[in-house]
Amino acid sequence: MPSETATSPESGKPASDVVRVGQVGFDAPTALLARFGLRLQRVAAGAPIPGSFWGDAEAGIIGATVYARDDTPLHSLLHEACHLIVLAPERRAAVHTDATDSIEEEDAACYLQIVLAGQLPGVGRARLMADMDAWGYTFRLGSARAWFEQDADDARRWLLDRQLLAAAGDATTAGGIPQS
Repeated sequence: MPSETATSPESGKPASDVVRVGQVGFDAPTALLARFGLRLQRVAAGAPIPGSFWGDAEAGIIGATVYARDDTPLHSLLHEACHLIVLAPERRAAVHTDATDSIEEEDAACYLQIVLAGQLPGVGRARLMADMDAWGYTFRLGSARAWFEQDADDARRWLLDRQLLAAAGDATTAGGIPQS
């Protein structure tokens, strides 16, 4: 797993302190999403983000494209991308703004976004989980880390069954080919 070099926000730190796409740049997330057949489209500062369910700076999805601005929280970009990754390609084409009502797919997207954060230089799993907590994601055990480490067996199994996660816990492409 790549080094988790970013400093995690302290407990109680405001959501405004989460990592934004502009801080890590678009190159690494674009390459990461491309491995799964997705496209990342940069949106101009201040412009509305197409396909954004939550509005404001939150990422949007339409078909196999994820839309984000520099001020989009990285966790939002990864979460929306993971919604597309967990869908079969034939279902992706019909997606506009809202990917799923499935609890299993939502849990899988949350789990996978944490795994993929470990593949982005300077981000890492720990930082992403802290950002998820700061932003207000809610989990039964009180934090993203506790959920990921102690309560996410169903999500992990769901991803393994669909060859989106290798047994070692690394994300794979849709064909189950382990990625470095």
